[in-house]
Amino acid sequence: MTQVVGRPTPRVEGELKVMGKAQYSADVNLPNTLWGRCLRSPVPYARIKRIDISKASRAPGVKAVLTGMDVPGLRIGRCIYDTPVLADGLVRFIGEKVAAVVAETKAQADAALDLIEVEYEELTPLLDPVEAAKEGAPILHPDLLSYRGLPVPVEKPGNVFAYLRWGKGNIEAGFKQADLIVENTFTTQVTHQSYLEPHACVAYTRPDGSADIWSCSKTPFAVRGQLSNCIGIAKEKLVFHPMHIGGDFGGKGGFMDVPVAYFLSKKAGMPVKLVMDYTEELTAGNPRHPAIIKVKTGVQKDGTIVAHHLNFLFDSGAYASMKPAGYLIGASTCAGPYKIANCLIEERMVYTNKIPCGHMRAPGDPQGFFANESQLDIVARKLGMDPSEFKRRNMLHDGDETPTGGHISHIRGDEALDKAIQLAGYRKPKAKNIGRGLAFSEWSPSGGEGNVFVTIEEDGKVKVISPVVDQGAGVLTVIVEVVGQELQVAAEKIELKQVDSTIVPSDGGVGGSRATRVYGNASYEAGTKAREELFHFAAQALEVDPKELTLEDGRIAHKPSKRQMSFAEVVKFKGAPIYVRGYYKSTEKSHDASVSAQIAEVHVDPETGQVTLRNMVSAHSTGKVINPLMHQGQVEGGVVFGLGYALTEEVMFDDGGKITTSNFGEFKIPNITDIPPLRTIVMENVPAGPGPYNSLAIGEVANTPTAAAVANAVADACGVRITDLPVTSEKVYRALKLKG
Repeated sequence: MTQVVGRPTPRVEGELKVMGKAQYSADVNLPNTLWGRCLRSPVPYARIKRIDISKASRAPGVKAVLTGMDVPGLRIGRCIYDTPVLADGLVRFIGEKVAAVVAETKAQADAALDLIEVEYEELTPLLDPVEAAKEGAPILHPDLLSYRGLPVPVEKPGNVFAYLRWGKGNIEAGFKQADLIVENTFTTQVTHQSYLEPHACVAYTRPDGSADIWSCSKTPFAVRGQLSNCIGIAKEKLVFHPMHIGGDFGGKGGFMDVPVAYFLSKKAGMPVKLVMDYTEELTAGNPRHPAIIKVKTGVQKDGTIVAHHLNFLFDSGAYASMKPAGYLIGASTCAGPYKIANCLIEERMVYTNKIPCGHMRAPGDPQGFFANESQLDIVARKLGMDPSEFKRRNMLHDGDETPTGGHISHIRGDEALDKAIQLAGYRKPKAKNIGRGLAFSEWSPSGGEGNVFVTIEEDGKVKVISPVVDQGAGVLTVIVEVVGQELQVAAEKIELKQVDSTIVPSDGGVGGSRATRVYGNASYEAGTKAREELFHFAAQALEVDPKELTLEDGRIAHKPSKRQMSFAEVVKFKGAPIYVRGYYKSTEKSHDASVSAQIAEVHVDPETGQVTLRNMVSAHSTGKVINPLMHQGQVEGGVVFGLGYALTEEVMFDDGGKITTSNFGEFKIPNITDIPPLRTIVMENVPAGPGPYNSLAIGEVANTPTAAAVANAVADACGVRITDLPVTSEKVYRALKLKG
């Protein structure tokens, strides 16, 4: 039997990438393609009194100039349609698109931007989310109630555009049962996804409004729908072409500059390309939301959690359009994998005059788990308990109810904890100024919609076709492996073809750690359908019962008569290629959870506050691993992602709302010298999962607990608690001095 699933198979697109043959959106060069560039606001909040584009329109090479007056009233969004294509009389953050130029070259377009004259009437910006959320604060979006896609009803205009709550039990009664109540406030920073490829797109719009579009979005069908809703044209007239994506980490799910490219192309009558530079990415992209999280926990003397309240305030920035749900779903799960009888989680999303925020790897979870896992560490120490035993005491098990009333069918938190403790030497004696910190996360993947087609041609070759795009995590390889497993064909022998948005009416794309669940199941269905077709026609040709047939090394075998048929022979007998579709759609969140238990070991220099990572352990309990090589890559990448969030990364602002970390010299992501020895273990011990072969998610669970593990280790090392990310040496130094 050919084993395809479960082997460390190289990426199917790997050769294209390392040979420089993979095509990204910036590589698309249609005949007569022009360059588009955007003029961005230098002020955080102002009325636009006047725009003069006359000089720019006459500049060398310029073919068209676009302002908000060309696209009045047109707004777009992934859920909430609150973002104008170009500023429509008002700018709400430094970096907002005010005008756009298209020219023969990028240099000509940039030069023309300098010739656009804009007169602003500056207004007092709201930069503090707490102040913005107050009753009576100046309203940044007076038309809020008219916006399409508000996730929950809003009674009256204000800066809080979404308020949600989840929970179970009676929170007040729970606190009355507590022997100890602990309250803390945690804050997290703005940080950027730092993908290699900045946002890029190409649009070729025809006079009738139809268009071909190449973009780096991982959800092209969704962007097609958003653009269709924005401009009022049938989505079928908009053809999105699949492209390779140079990294995503949550940030490539939106429309970004696609609407501007569409209208520039329509006005110029030629294809238009826009590519953001990295200063634009860091100052006008869609980074992770900063948060203020108040946590109140009630426990009994034996360590039982009887009440737990998390209250989130997320700063959305100037717009809400880059969130597919309009809020951050991750907040709802941040009470963790614990049994809690009385729990309340509240979330508020608020507008300010800062950069609009979007999704970043596990949206809402790293913020919430940092607060939650830090809080539980504090509570355990106040009780005089080891944090590992405190968390074990409250751990969820199979069949338990989650803190917010959901059902968990299968979870293996205890096993992950035991392995992490063993690998980290958690209970071994420590030298002075050495600390170890533990943190948990759990993840149940959401559903989605996916399409996979399998065709077997006259030559017997297996071809897999799908409109899905791979954002970098490896979904194309998963698709090929699952089909290969069902047809007993090695992955490297299967041809893969990506197709544009005309092949099916809708497709959900990847994100939310759902790719293996959605496209893996679609691939499984396509593979089994193709196998059934092969068996059906082979049985006719051999005059046997289809139940007596098996697959061996890419051939159909009838063992009783020792006869075989190749795929090509079956197709020839049928008289036409085999062509089947696998389709999966589910909106239900999985009831099976993967768990990550991480332990960080740090040294803290008491003289300087410098935090040095000595070791990192990440233990995972999960379902079937489809591809161990890619799975391990997600674990290691997730940990590094979490370490950057924990220690170095921060998009910083001056007092006027301007981002000061506008390049990678100032915005510090981890490099190889920052990464400690990392030991990992993956246990395939969860007996059920929503993906094929009972697989579970890995893409986001690995980066979620890391910041809390580091903060808890720092507290263990030196006795000071840092409650605001990142955990820098300056903060630790100041805390040590205050402690004396």
